[in-house]
Amino acid sequence: MARAALFDVDGTLADTNHLHVVTWWEAFRQAGHAVPMRAIHRAVGLGSGDLIERLLGEDRDRDQDAAISAAHKTLYGTYFDRLPALEGAGDLLRTLAGRGWRIVLVTSASGSELEALRAAIDADSAILDTASSDDVSEGKPAPEPVHHALELAGADAGEAVFVGDTVWDMRTAVRAGVGAVALLSGGIPQHDLLDAGAKAVYEDAADLLAHLDHSPFASA
Repeated sequence: MARAALFDVDGTLADTNHLHVVTWWEAFRQAGHAVPMRAIHRAVGLGSGDLIERLLGEDRDRDQDAAISAAHKTLYGTYFDRLPALEGAGDLLRTLAGRGWRIVLVTSASGSELEALRAAIDADSAILDTASSDDVSEGKPAPEPVHHALELAGADAGEAVFVGDTVWDMRTAVRAGVGAVALLSGGIPQHDLLDAGAKAVYEDAADLLAHLDHSPFASA
């Protein structure tokens, strides 16, 4: 049976969460909404539609949604040529692939954004496939993105580990029956990640790589 190592990207492999916070904040400001950055930070990791609904509520003017999402995409796109990978991200993927793990990225990013993130991580040789927002009808924290990633890897949930940095990642993994590993590199407090179902928590990709032989990957 194949073993699958599933990875979120923003905040997990690439140091981009705070770029999303700033660009979402500006997109909301342009639409006339004052949304606290701390609230946006907690929502990063959701798909754009779910993020907007979480921050503006169900009684918002939904006619603004497309414009707000497009503004965020345009603003964030100005950083595509310099998105930073997190320390150890590429090495972690290459090490796991070398040990026989099938690497699948699980992310709401798609298109040119996903291309820019993959270029920053610089580990394409280790990545089997990507389950992007274009591939599913419902994003995190629904289990569908992880289910799709397992199909791509040809693995069962019991033979997989999901690594992410948000409570949405942890809830997605738990709902899909996959072991969840959390990284603090996205800026979410450890106790929130543990409460959401993380089996283990590490500082970042480099810390997970340094402790790989004693991590959930060693016992999967």
